[in-house]
Amino acid sequence: MSIRLGYQIPNFSYPGGVAELFPTVIAQAQEAESAGFDTVLVMDHFYQLPGIGAPDEPMLEAYTTLGALATATSDINLSTLVTGNTYRNPAMLAKTITTLDVISGGRAILGLGAGWFELEHQEMGYEFGTFTDRFERLEEALQIIEPMLRGSKPELDGKWYQAHGTRNQPQLRTDIPIMLGGGGEKKTFGMAARYAQHLNIIAPATELPRKLEALAKRCEEVERDRSTLKTSFLATVVLDEDGDKARANLVDMMKARGLDAEEVGAEKWAEATDRFFVGSPDEVAVQIKTRVLDVGIDGITINMISNGHVPGLITLAANALSPLVN
Repeated sequence: MSIRLGYQIPNFSYPGGVAELFPTVIAQAQEAESAGFDTVLVMDHFYQLPGIGAPDEPMLEAYTTLGALATATSDINLSTLVTGNTYRNPAMLAKTITTLDVISGGRAILGLGAGWFELEHQEMGYEFGTFTDRFERLEEALQIIEPMLRGSKPELDGKWYQAHGTRNQPQLRTDIPIMLGGGGEKKTFGMAARYAQHLNIIAPATELPRKLEALAKRCEEVERDRSTLKTSFLATVVLDEDGDKARANLVDMMKARGLDAEEVGAEKWAEATDRFFVGSPDEVAVQIKTRVLDVGIDGITINMISNGHVPGLITLAANALSPLVN
């Protein structure tokens, strides 16, 4: 399994209000499938994230959403980018992803990360803990989840989690892919080398060459062939047939977040927009090829926060990007 071209839906603030919310999500997933994307992904959050919107803006629960999308699509893979480990008991998460796999006919991918959004933890009553705590919990969770997805019964009496001969039936397959998401060169990359089939690298695009070097070292340390661990990168795409209109759209988006291009200076603007790919479809394709794929990343997942819900734009993006990854 390799996510070569993924479409992430991170934003649920659409015209038409709540009544039109999920029909708009379905329409995006179906357009992505028809256009040639291989995976559709949602965030595993309960509140909208800083940088996209306010915490009280609409945010759907991830696995309910994916289960519904499984019945509205037929071929496209379904995943989170990525599941927050702190939000679920790991055995329950293994059961959830296995159920999604059965419902979808073998299209589930488990995306998993340590969790980071403190406000959600505080307000919803999940233990946040320290950075070290969260990565200890993630490693223990993987020791439970991986066997459950592979048809085995885990045994773990850990600091954070326990599992004793945990059963997981029914299973359509015992090779549901595990994708870790993160940028930590020691902890996250080390766990990816030991447990995962895929790694979504979360980092500024300018840091990708260094990240890939670190990943190669982690694979070497556990005697894993680096080529067996596929990689992807999440890019925020601001796209329009008129490239100037797309660039103006980005300026408006950033101004709404409190960042005025005319006031902050070129260096700060470049830093703030490092993971944005902006312009006409052809311009975006060139940027993704040169900044991401040419440095050695295997695949690309895009979101289109500002206008992905507008019919036809997902197809424009797919037509431009598909030749780069197929």
